[in-house]
Amino acid sequence: MIDTLRLTAEEANRLLEAGEVSGAELFAAYRAAIDDRDPELHCYLHVCDEPSGDGLPIAVKDVIGTKGIPTTAGSKILDGYLPVYDSTVAERLKAQGLSILGKTNTDEFAMGSSTENSAYGPSHNPWDPTRVPGGSGGGSAAAVSGGLAPWALGSDTGGSIKQPSALCGNVGLRPTYGTVSRYGIVALASSLDQVGPVARTVRDCAFLYSIIAGRDECDSTTVELPEPVELPEGENLRGMRIGVPKELNETEGIEPGVMEAVRGAIAKLEELGAEVGECSLPQSVEYGMACYYLVMPAEASSNLARYDGVRYGHRADATERLEMYKQTREEGFGDEPKRRIMVGTYALSAGYYDAYYGQAQKVRTVIKREHDALFETFDALVSPTSPTVAFPLGARTADPIAMYLSDLLTIPSCMAGLPGLSVPCGLSEGLPVGLQLIGPQFAENTLFRIGHALERAIDFDPVPERLR
Repeated sequence: MIDTLRLTAEEANRLLEAGEVSGAELFAAYRAAIDDRDPELHCYLHVCDEPSGDGLPIAVKDVIGTKGIPTTAGSKILDGYLPVYDSTVAERLKAQGLSILGKTNTDEFAMGSSTENSAYGPSHNPWDPTRVPGGSGGGSAAAVSGGLAPWALGSDTGGSIKQPSALCGNVGLRPTYGTVSRYGIVALASSLDQVGPVARTVRDCAFLYSIIAGRDECDSTTVELPEPVELPEGENLRGMRIGVPKELNETEGIEPGVMEAVRGAIAKLEELGAEVGECSLPQSVEYGMACYYLVMPAEASSNLARYDGVRYGHRADATERLEMYKQTREEGFGDEPKRRIMVGTYALSAGYYDAYYGQAQKVRTVIKREHDALFETFDALVSPTSPTVAFPLGARTADPIAMYLSDLLTIPSCMAGLPGLSVPCGLSEGLPVGLQLIGPQFAENTLFRIGHALERAIDFDPVPERLR
């Protein structure tokens, strides 16, 4: 019997190569797990009935275009939309024989930190179904954690891979901006969005990244990787220099239990031979959140202008064209997209562009330079991924600012276009805590090496206690 709660993608691949199981048998095992546990967890918005390849199954966040498979971005305005082509990352999955299990739940247009903004209802955390799985990619994270997929793809704008991975006890990578194609992805903020892997182990994460990364002629922002992706093997971190930014580790709002687990992980890094030192990111943390919530809504308001009821998706029943536009967007968008569209449109409007969006882009340059200066001394930076463990469903829905602060620690490096890896480092209140590793551009292999060594040293059990 295939134990989907324990099986890693790497182990499943070995079974496939040895002929001990077939791709169809693996697909069927995960399909059975979905039928059994997804009614409680609501990880999937659409589930596929048949495998599309003879390789490993995979879950895909529902902002990633998949030919002939519904892609809604968690929004009513795209209800029933069937893409007529595959995104580049979906093409690359299929080229390796991977079978798409289904499309995972997401905050509407990836706007949120808990998956509660999905127009189709929230996902639930497999560790405690009364709590959120994080967001916006909570469906992908919960699917991997709950044994409903061996690995998954998410997308990350300000923390939507790293934060849910932390809350669900997974490994999640936000890659360097430009290393993974955005072609065929439902856009939120084009200068920030990146697709990346969510997995059970660091080696699985690296394996999936190697499949999707690389230059794409359909996306002019992509680049060739400067070196091949390596699956990490060693447990020795001698020679590694790791910085602990004061502002990311002592910020008000970090729960004591989270910080205790993170300090324990930092001590492990030292035991493994790494040289650990304190450092500072004062402007990145002080201005990062405000900068993000100008750049992201501005780009979102531009990207979401295309949803007008004319070309695809929901169309309101109205006879007048202007009325149809208004009514379509009123009916199709939820509260969070409307909020961000209004903020972004204001920031881009005549007379305010330079004061808001233009100024935010200048601050973004300062954030990038501040990070780059630290990487002249350190190979990686470390902090908690999320200030808290998974919070109860409904706890922050009435307070948008409290929800936005869930991404306080992940946003600065995203603004700088840098890679970040979240690795489980322990429990607090019986719930997973994630450690965030941040590297310079194209330092994914370094992050994998550090994360793998730490993973082996901590020996975290990724299976939710209630499902063991």
